[in-house]
Amino acid sequence: MTSKRRTTVVVVGGGHSGLAMSKRLSDRAVDHVVLERGEVANSWRTQRWDSFTLLTPNWQTQLPSQAYDGDDPDGFMTREQIVEFIDRYAGAIDAPVMAGTTVTAVRAAHDDYEVVTDQGTWRCRCVVLAGGACNLPSIPQFATSVPPEIEQVNPLEYRNPDQLRDGGVLVVGAAATGLQLAEEIQASGRQVTLSVGEHVRMPRTYRQRDIQHWMKAIGRLDEHYQDVEEILKARKVASPQLIGTPERRTLDLNRLTDAGVRLRGRLGAIRDGVALFSGGLRNHCALADQKLVRLLDDIDTWIAEHAMHGEVGPQERYEATRVTKGTPLTLDLNGGEIETVVWATGFRPDLSWVDLPVFDPAGALRHDGGVVDAPGVYFLGSSFLRRRKSSFVHGAADDTSELADHLVDYLAGV
Repeated sequence: MTSKRRTTVVVVGGGHSGLAMSKRLSDRAVDHVVLERGEVANSWRTQRWDSFTLLTPNWQTQLPSQAYDGDDPDGFMTREQIVEFIDRYAGAIDAPVMAGTTVTAVRAAHDDYEVVTDQGTWRCRCVVLAGGACNLPSIPQFATSVPPEIEQVNPLEYRNPDQLRDGGVLVVGAAATGLQLAEEIQASGRQVTLSVGEHVRMPRTYRQRDIQHWMKAIGRLDEHYQDVEEILKARKVASPQLIGTPERRTLDLNRLTDAGVRLRGRLGAIRDGVALFSGGLRNHCALADQKLVRLLDDIDTWIAEHAMHGEVGPQERYEATRVTKGTPLTLDLNGGEIETVVWATGFRPDLSWVDLPVFDPAGALRHDGGVVDAPGVYFLGSSFLRRRKSSFVHGAADDTSELADHLVDYLAGV
């Protein structure tokens, strides 16, 4: 395509969020196109490690008009399985996807928008930004102070321990990704040191049910962004320390310690090749333990209110996170102990191609639950976009339904 084409809505991104929005727009008879730089589910194909699985059980994996229909509802999809699920979804809804089309700019054009791609330009009334919400690793600036002889890797590049050098590994970040990679790398025979900041401790199962069952039952996953006092803070909360395995095992800091992983506090700086950790490790762990107890108390209360004691297992409480007294606050990266640093410090949006005045001074996109601060522009895919479940695959269903309704009202001049 070399000439300018027109449609009502351009959806940028052919992942599960973009396809869910495509389904919602088709249901509302809104003309649109989905532009995808690679293949459908490109990020799932190319930016996940080999042993990756979803944090949510299969029964929870669903998109508008398509739910999991396999014979392992309590299992967890692998990278290949989620790609197949999304591929099948794209075909089932007959999504108008243009693959291999990279968007290079989105800009205003009078009352419309122009979406510039390497295959030509589209003119449209509305734009849905459904690609790039988590496409860049969020790595602290002081990473430039890591000694040059040490290899640095982020989770989008990591595939398995075999790609790493022999020798010690510093994993920075203790959310789900950091814990999973720390365990896997430690099991490969490399000594892992894990830098731990604020985190969310969560068991895989509680009282014989998956924790996601209880999160749904007590209404936690459906908490709406307008009901949260500090939504910007809530959107920055780390993903819970979960792992999806056939035996549905819990992964926490105690398990890593038992496996030989060394814990350190939050990495705050690197000076002259020396990593400086905060002294707040014990406090961070104690706070995570307290929040876990409160969550389990809420679940127990819900079970009691619904008279379900006879249907589930007994109450459980977990050992407090063990923190060794006198944990070192420094680690000399010049000494040869560490050969690799893995930055499991989260992700940030890649919206550099959006040429609109919709960013705050810090570079963050200004939006209200996915309604961007520009008429007719919408955003999908970020954590707690409209509900606590927004970051999970099944969270796209409600988010896209509400945003599609808003989009239709906008087109109608409501």
